[in-house]
Amino acid sequence: MKEKLRSILKDKNMDMILITDPYSLRYYTGFRGGEGVALVTEKSDVLLVDSRYTEAAGKESDFEVIEFNLRNPLKACVQDVVKKDNVQKVGFEDQSIAYADYQRYVGYMQDDKADRIVEFTPLGDALLIPRQIKTPEEIELLRQAEHIGDMAFDDICGILKPGMTELEVAAELEYSMKKHGAEGFSFDTIAASGVNSSMPHAIPSEKKLEQGDFLTMDFGCTYNGYCSDMTRTVCIGKASDEQKKVYNIVLDAQLKVLDELRPGMMCKDVDKIARDYIAAQGYGDYFGHGLGHGVGLYIHESPAFNTRDQSIVRPNMIETDEPGIYIPGKFGVRIEDMILITEDGCEPLAKSPKQLIEL
Repeated sequence: MKEKLRSILKDKNMDMILITDPYSLRYYTGFRGGEGVALVTEKSDVLLVDSRYTEAAGKESDFEVIEFNLRNPLKACVQDVVKKDNVQKVGFEDQSIAYADYQRYVGYMQDDKADRIVEFTPLGDALLIPRQIKTPEEIELLRQAEHIGDMAFDDICGILKPGMTELEVAAELEYSMKKHGAEGFSFDTIAASGVNSSMPHAIPSEKKLEQGDFLTMDFGCTYNGYCSDMTRTVCIGKASDEQKKVYNIVLDAQLKVLDELRPGMMCKDVDKIARDYIAAQGYGDYFGHGLGHGVGLYIHESPAFNTRDQSIVRPNMIETDEPGIYIPGKFGVRIEDMILITEDGCEPLAKSPKQLIEL
């Protein structure tokens, strides 16, 4: 990882990379605590943490770990590296740093005597791009995270019944993921039934499941830091002809992507596979979000399958394939797998059934 950072330093013609984003800290330093800052120069690899994390950081990271405290405040620690390595140009994570934190580090790095002016330059996606291609170890962690989701889906299908609330469904999914080894959740669980399922990111409520409801469940966990993401839509009782029609259109669109996706395609053209199919069936106005997104240490990573992203799909990327149709006042359907881009296509990581389940 240090080599990747030094390469970015050289490419961007900078003296220092300032890493503050917790996911970047995890990826580049190995430190899992999330609260700290890394300073990387041509000569130094420093991880600054407070006393809560000193021991853990020393075990997890191969960076030089320095504890900041009342006697040795963060400002002094930062200034030591800036002066020692004669830093004049700093790259910072403009896509994630809070403005107040940005101002704080600008203040830290200016010399007290005002004879040193440090130039701050946005890094853009320079630290994000290396994370797009997953290592074999990362892929296995992502597989396991998605497998936990599979087990949770199997569990929930065994207990769903009319009268349960959406909140209860979400709680059962989360309990099941924890029971099967999840260390946490990659996002707030979605359980949306009946008319609520027409809202792609509906918040679980006290609404009770009723006969004939579609129930969309979008859920994910973290396993050793890596995220899972899957969505399944089931019917409580028997589905109507209209529900079956819409469900099968979404399923066909999802499978069409799995069949046609190839490395070398533009992300926006992958999105187009599903979008054009759904539009041809007359439901183009009811598919408003992008087809998918990258997944890794963070639930929404680059690149994304949407109408704008011109990134090239490459082997060992992990993306989601999640088309949907949402009809206001009626119901919605979404089906989602995390997929591994292979040398000649893709592989869905989720193994849960996708044919319509009527409970």
